[in-house]
Amino acid sequence: MNGADVILQTLARSGVDVVFTNPGTSEMQLVAALDDVTQMRPVLGLFEGVCTGAADGYSRVTGKTASTLLHLGPGLANGLANVHNAKKAGSSVVNIIGDHATYHLHLDAPLTSDIAAVAAPMSHHVESLQTPDDIASGAAAAFTAASAHGGQVSTLIVPADLAWSQATIESVTAQSGVQTQADGDLASAVEALRASPKKTMLYLGKEAQRDDVIALAGQIQAVTGCRIAAPTFNACLPRGQGRAVLEGTPYFAELAVEFFAGVETIVLIGAKAPVAFFAYPDKPSVLSPDGCELIALAKPGEACLVITEALAQEVGAKAAKVKTPNAQDIAAPHGDIKPDTFAAALARHIPDGAIIADEAISFSMNLPGMTEGSKAHRWMGCTGGAIGQGLSVAIGAAIGAPGAKVIAPTGDGSAMYTIQALWTMAREALDVVVIIINNQAYNILQYEMYRTGANAISPRAQTMLGLDNPQLDFCSMAKGMGVPGHRVTTAQDLDEALARAMAQAGPVLIEAMV
Repeated sequence: MNGADVILQTLARSGVDVVFTNPGTSEMQLVAALDDVTQMRPVLGLFEGVCTGAADGYSRVTGKTASTLLHLGPGLANGLANVHNAKKAGSSVVNIIGDHATYHLHLDAPLTSDIAAVAAPMSHHVESLQTPDDIASGAAAAFTAASAHGGQVSTLIVPADLAWSQATIESVTAQSGVQTQADGDLASAVEALRASPKKTMLYLGKEAQRDDVIALAGQIQAVTGCRIAAPTFNACLPRGQGRAVLEGTPYFAELAVEFFAGVETIVLIGAKAPVAFFAYPDKPSVLSPDGCELIALAKPGEACLVITEALAQEVGAKAAKVKTPNAQDIAAPHGDIKPDTFAAALARHIPDGAIIADEAISFSMNLPGMTEGSKAHRWMGCTGGAIGQGLSVAIGAAIGAPGAKVIAPTGDGSAMYTIQALWTMAREALDVVVIIINNQAYNILQYEMYRTGANAISPRAQTMLGLDNPQLDFCSMAKGMGVPGHRVTTAQDLDEALARAMAQAGPVLIEAMV
């Protein structure tokens, strides 16, 4: 048994059952080891950002640890944007990065780099194996770190000679990382809900965004009249019929300030204090009102159920009936494809148990309100703000939840970051409906150009924000990668295309021209 066998067997024995990979020469022993570690499913991506995003999506929907297998420092660097998103999502990921043989490193061959330094900003744990004695323990430590605190990112660097050399220690079963129980300021939260409930907001982060905790928040709201809300972008938020509605924090800072106006106390349950996505001239960075009290009931990464149960018990909410949205009877949209007609079409066709991988950016403003009463679904947002994740996390979601329809609305600019994801969807026959909003521009940046106080968009500046020269043809790209594509130009056509797509299995792309 060589080192590669030990690494993969240790991860598999510990519960890792999928590896998203774009390997190179230094990883060939690890690729070969997959023949024997049959409980681990290998999924090939044509770009490392597809692999890292898919691992993120898989962990979000399953709560399990996913792994990637990437080639040296440049391979990891290609995937770092979506590693960043995974870190911000609280996903559990082990990145396995091949390196040159230990005796080859000093020669400074063309692909030599400081992999640990590349990995460190996006990882909670980085370890480079040094000797055969380190292999089993290093793989186990990577898993333990990745599964700690509800989900973290680990990077395990594997020199090629340790992968092909005889292992000195056989594979082991790693212990899952510890997730601490929340022990926040329960007394202050209870006091706020009793003294001024209508000016108190429960703010739910990732660890609180699960059905049982959301139900408790809904019960507390029913009894006290408090508000319940979530950050702008969330890892995997349960929504729709049968679930309490969490208000979503607006993306634009000025709208977010209005959203929090009048709130005197924010009870943080697995969430950080709300801040603006960017700094803007003459606009606040902290979104909560001046004088607003922030009470940390549970910190990010802490288990939230027990302490939220205690909060509900203290305010007499455990038997309360949760207010949930009624099914919406939305008329078929007509006219041009605009944010409102797009939202209406999508809301009408979300099937029960669907997963939405949302990266529609400027075109998604109407989606949260319009889909409140849609059938029960889960919503994955761009947690780290690095665009190019939507199609990739959709892959991981489809593999992690094979019975669910995955819907991936995305912008044309965002889609081009990881368009290779379409090939993996076709290769793996994944049940994903991709909706490309083709407005031939980085539309969100046109908004931001004005909001940041930059000069008005001149013809020269416009060339940096436009995608119309040449015009992108997503149906042709999809066909070239094995995914059927359909172009629509009206809201009615979009509605009908969505109805057909939801009724069939396998990947399909809808290109919506706006």
